[in-house]
Order: sequence, then C-alpha cells, then structure tokens
Amino acid sequence: MPVNKRPVVKEYATDEIVVEWEPRLCYHSLNCVRSLPQVFDKEGRPWIKADAAAADEVEATVARCPSGALRSRRIGAAAPTRGQPLEIRASGQGPLLITGGVRVVDTEGNVLYEGERAALCRCGGSKNKPFCDGTHKTNGFEG
Repeated sequence: MPVNKRPVVKEYATDEIVVEWEPRLCYHSLNCVRSLPQVFDKEGRPWIKADAAAADEVEATVARCPSGALRSRRIGAAAPTRGQPLEIRASGQGPLLITGGVRVVDTEGNVLYEGERAALCRCGGSKNKPFCDGTHKTNGFEG
C-alpha cells in the first residue's frame, strides 16, 4: 500500500458504540455472522446494524473477530490499554492469527497496519498479501 493511501474503514454507530470494519483485513471467518446474525448480516445493506442488539453483545461479538477487520469503541469511553502479550498462532487450515500489539511493516518500512489482531496469509494464494483474504478455503491449502 502506498504511504499516502489510507485504508478504507467503514463505521456503523449507535449512541453507545461504534463498530469499524476494515474490509482489506477481513478473511470472512463468519464468526460475527454466526454469533450475532441480527447485527452482522452478510446479505444485508448495510451489512452491520449496530443498533440491532445491546452494545455489550455487539462488543463481545466484535472481540471474536480473528483478523482485526472488526473493531469497536464505546462512545465517551477511554481507549483500552494494551495488556495482551504478542501471540502468533497457526489456525487449522487457515491463516496465522496474531494478537497483542500487532504492527505489520512492508519491505520499505511503511506501516501497513497497526492493531490488536491480524490474520496473515500462509497458503500463498491471497490477493491481499500479507493479509489473508480467505483464498485458503478454495485453493486446497493444507497446513
């Protein structure tokens, strides 16, 4: 990603919570859809209806996003402090899941992403490298 280009981040808000979705990080694990389908409807437009459940439920579901594509913040609340140690875990037949203060940098030293979670491609087929785009589900990857 060029240095000057900002990633697309879409926001869905209520008076209590803001849900952010960064499509380039999403590999469509569907954890959100399975956990809270009235809020996260992949066929609906908009696909996130943050007001369709209590803010606590929405926040808990967003926390299950393995890629960091979904993030939430409470209106008027201080940003949480990092407390989780860095962990890198290979998922079954899928990406490397990284949690705890993630910073992804390209070969020129440009920061591609900073956040608490990321899913990095390990099948080699992603069209969004180094991030997973879900290609492992269809290219025969075993890992």
